[in-house]
Amino acid sequence: MSPKPATKPANPCFSSGPCAKRPGWSLQALSAALVGRSHRAKGGKARLNEVIERSKRVLAMPADWRLAIVAASDTGAVEMALWTLLGERGVDVVSWESFGEGWHTDVTKQLKIKDVRWFKADYGQLPDLSQVDCDRDVVFTWNGTTSGVRVPDGEWIAADRQGLTVCDATSAAFAMRLPWDKLDVVTWSWQKVLGGEAAHGMLALGPRAVQRLERHTPAWPLPKTFRMTKGGKIQEGIFAGETINTPSMLAVEDAVDGLRWAEAIGGLDALVTRSEANLATVAAWVDRTAWVEFLCQQPAHRSCTSVCLTIADPWFRSLTADDQAAFLKKFVALLDSEGAAFDIGAYRDAPAGLRIWCGATVERADVEALLPWLDWAWAAVPRS
Repeated sequence: MSPKPATKPANPCFSSGPCAKRPGWSLQALSAALVGRSHRAKGGKARLNEVIERSKRVLAMPADWRLAIVAASDTGAVEMALWTLLGERGVDVVSWESFGEGWHTDVTKQLKIKDVRWFKADYGQLPDLSQVDCDRDVVFTWNGTTSGVRVPDGEWIAADRQGLTVCDATSAAFAMRLPWDKLDVVTWSWQKVLGGEAAHGMLALGPRAVQRLERHTPAWPLPKTFRMTKGGKIQEGIFAGETINTPSMLAVEDAVDGLRWAEAIGGLDALVTRSEANLATVAAWVDRTAWVEFLCQQPAHRSCTSVCLTIADPWFRSLTADDQAAFLKKFVALLDSEGAAFDIGAYRDAPAGLRIWCGATVERADVEALLPWLDWAWAAVPRS
């Protein structure tokens, strides 16, 4: 057996959600949190609005877009969009991993929309995006968190579209450039690229989505937490920090801290550069390592945040699915016990493999330190 690597990652947190905190983070970052105070008081509302305004600024969101803090993380944000906006026309759902499939289930089995087309691809691949009709409403993820596959750009989205594009960007926002002119709804959560705490989501609406909200009445009942209009007009307060539900002011403070860090290091350009550099580091290792390969074979489609790998070794591929899962469970547990990497197993519905979070809060030096540990664990786990 080869000796253990001499160096461990300074931060071994490579989970794909909640994700690594920003470099230098400590609980002291939350010392100014307005705990025990009403989120509706002047100070609480100001802090919530700070999250909104800083998010807009870092993401270079157009001035005519609205942004709200909503309940239930990215899932809640996507659900709000689907339940309030869909039903006016047919829907194209595009998916290539578990979360995209979940949105298809919502559209067909919960909202029971009849005119639905589903463009689906296996893990590691993208569907043929040229088939999508943007005069219909389109629901898709920008980055497949459980497959490590992202759309390379927004060129497949028509500029003169009649339908709305609803984009789940939870593992893309703050690490990938989003073409705002091609999107109408964008969602994400605090727990991904900026390493915030879970439970809260962000819902961004472009002008065309707001028009739809104000003219379209869904055929189904809407829960209170989904209602964004009153008397046929959008409730502007929701997009200025007046949240529908009660948020955690600790989590809000953490979100503010992440956004301040993002601005301090150079904003979106710096965030994208950090994440892409982490991906490049993994890619160089994969190129020289025989036993592993990317789940996504197309380099232009590979995620720079949720980097998904599969095992290429013939011995491993000869195993049954259960034996593959058992081996990888030992592999991941060994790295965890050594304090070299936490939570890097593939998502439960994805093909057997590894998933390494490489978002902007992850230091490249930690990715570099991780890779020899992966080689060590591959050799160290018994073949039985």
